[in-house]
Amino acid sequence: MNIFLVRHGEAAARWHESDDPGLSELGRQQAAEAAQKLVGRIPPGSRLLSSPMQRARETAAPLAAALGAEPAIVEPFREIPTPVAMAERQTWLNRIARQTWSEQPALVQDWRRALLAALREIREPTVVFTHFMVLNVIVGALQANDRVVNFLPDNASVTTLRGFDDELQLAELGRQFRTKVN
Repeated sequence: MNIFLVRHGEAAARWHESDDPGLSELGRQQAAEAAQKLVGRIPPGSRLLSSPMQRARETAAPLAAALGAEPAIVEPFREIPTPVAMAERQTWLNRIARQTWSEQPALVQDWRRALLAALREIREPTVVFTHFMVLNVIVGALQANDRVVNFLPDNASVTTLRGFDDELQLAELGRQFRTKVN
């Protein structure tokens, strides 16, 4: 069983400028390209899951339309919760990106635990539309690495996990890029 983790396409606003932006024009193009690549890779009947955030739902839309399926919204796959005001979000993110998960406040650690529990509940081929930090939680957990940032998934990149019995393994990291986070 494969699980495909798709980072959302480029957002129309920066993370510290809007609570829930949709996709930019480039982001919509990236979502369409990701859908084209996935249509041939996923088995018929694969589940579609999405973060409740608008940019993730909009990234899911082209694949959902191609498959005639509706993505289920799964709360734990949402963006990392922030314990600071929007104006301080970028500074906070830059700081925690150099830290470990065990150094994070309870709010963030609770989100991380819920996210990993939701991932472990997946038992069939699935595509999950989600976010940068979600991907880093998952990759870090599978690599037994407590660092907050383990890799830099590009917009609309696809990271592949392979499930065997009750074990998940990282099969392929998605395309990466350099961000201001590192």
